[in-house]
Amino acid sequence: MMISALPPFLLLMVGALVVPFLKGKIRNSWMLLLPVVSFVNFLLIPEGNHWVTSFFGHEIILGRVDRLSYIFGIIFHLITFLSVLYALHVADKVQNVASLIYAAAALGAVFSGDLFSLFVFWELLTICATFLIMARRTPAALGAGFRYFMVHVAGGLCLLAGIILQVQQTGSAKFAYIGLATPASWLIFIGFGVNCAWPLLHPWLTDAYPESTVTGTVFLSAFTTKVAIYALARSFPGTSELIWIGTAMAAFPIFYAVIENDLRRVLAYSLINQVGFMVVGIGIGTALSINGAVAHAFNDILFKGLLFMTMGAVLYRTGKINATDLGGLYKSMPWTCAFCIVGAASISAFPLFSGFVSKSMVMEAAALGDLRFVWFVLLFASAGVFHHAGIKIPFFAFFSHDSGIRCQEAPRHMLLAMGMTAALCIFIGCFPQYLYNLLPFPTDYQPYTVSHVISQTQLLFFSALAFSLLLLSGIYPAEIRSINLDADWFYRKGGRLFYGIAERSFNRLNSWGDQLFVRRLPAALARFFVDPADRLHALFAAPYYKMIGKDVPADEFSGRCERSAYPVGGGVLLAVLFLALMSFLFFL
Repeated sequence: MMISALPPFLLLMVGALVVPFLKGKIRNSWMLLLPVVSFVNFLLIPEGNHWVTSFFGHEIILGRVDRLSYIFGIIFHLITFLSVLYALHVADKVQNVASLIYAAAALGAVFSGDLFSLFVFWELLTICATFLIMARRTPAALGAGFRYFMVHVAGGLCLLAGIILQVQQTGSAKFAYIGLATPASWLIFIGFGVNCAWPLLHPWLTDAYPESTVTGTVFLSAFTTKVAIYALARSFPGTSELIWIGTAMAAFPIFYAVIENDLRRVLAYSLINQVGFMVVGIGIGTALSINGAVAHAFNDILFKGLLFMTMGAVLYRTGKINATDLGGLYKSMPWTCAFCIVGAASISAFPLFSGFVSKSMVMEAAALGDLRFVWFVLLFASAGVFHHAGIKIPFFAFFSHDSGIRCQEAPRHMLLAMGMTAALCIFIGCFPQYLYNLLPFPTDYQPYTVSHVISQTQLLFFSALAFSLLLLSGIYPAEIRSINLDADWFYRKGGRLFYGIAERSFNRLNSWGDQLFVRRLPAALARFFVDPADRLHALFAAPYYKMIGKDVPADEFSGRCERSAYPVGGGVLLAVLFLALMSFLFFL
């Protein structure tokens, strides 16, 4: 069917290439217009497969539109507009181009109907994210960007190997349900897991995101992990392994977020925690749990983006982001403080805020599936996220002790972006049916029941009480200026051990190679080619003389060679051997 619209990713990608040639207000207007026009174009695309071509006999589908891809298309366009608005002050062409192509790659991946085009957009996400991280141009950012790139290239190679094997085994490159049944599916599964920041595969996120630019982190928080969530929901729904992976993801970041000093790194740990809820929902695999995972991904993009915006504004105005350096900023940045509280309430799942209407769906699905341990861990994780993201972030940034910092409020365009995002968090929390109508499966779920509201309010109340008592009693761990390692320890220690072993092994091989091929072999060849006939005669005749019990000194060999005096028997033997060899080669 012919349609008048363009592929969803195309306008953003082509429009990004024009940005370097524009300046000032024209550039800002162009960048704001791109996601709006792209969104209108997206709405014109009917459901079905579009822009289908062929690649080595396999279908390439650049526009598969169904209910699952549709909701991700909406939120990706929405957060792109809000993030561009937030970043209007940025004149760096690298950041501007990379951020728009990054968003375009996310759209391309979501609307891919085949594994080949998915892989292309998947790797484009990695390249653009690396530029956004390195754009800060500090030694820490450059190092984090390099590590990010290396980890995701490794994950991409794993994904590519799985795709090739999958296509060979099934004869199809269709991007649909795969399930865990073959080595190919496991490779694809792990490739998705790298971008999803699974436990032990996650250090790239907490390492790189806090080192990105003020605006880059907002883009980063929205796309890479959410595209991975989409890919898992598309290919591995109902995979039980995801339940336990997601449970671990929801729990372990809490402990590190509590002691972390860098507030953007606290949010990075919180991001892993929230993705854990989504992974659990996909693993359960029911209509309610998939809806919950997708709805929570939608909401997390908004409230996590809002929290990164507020912390970015703090960093932009003060140049500081550590809890030990901040405090009392509510006096200087009251609007930013208010928006941060909205984001904190949303991520903590306060009633009437967006997190409440999606997180409860996943927990309800776990309860209905008789997954009691999983439900309990998710309950613990809900209390933990309120503690470290709902309380710690706004408390240490805007309240706590007065740091003495007096600065200007965030720029107007930042405040407008934060205000619009905060309004969406409240709107979805108050009117969840607008979100529910977009979900992949029809749902009659009602979040605002008496039991839901009371149980969640009790959880939040006692979590706040525990934080207050721990803080007042001095038991709460103080933020200190330190570098906290989690799974980084294995990579740093293991990497150092591997490097040491590899260095010693390869240096030893290098030494052997130097002795053999640089020192000994050239000298031996030089000696040989001084008189090659003499050497060959000595080589072949010496064993013959030993066999017949005749001892001929080496100097006699040389003399015979010089006089061309060879024994008749030896010559006959060599001739016979030569003829035998030629006959063998001829009749072979």
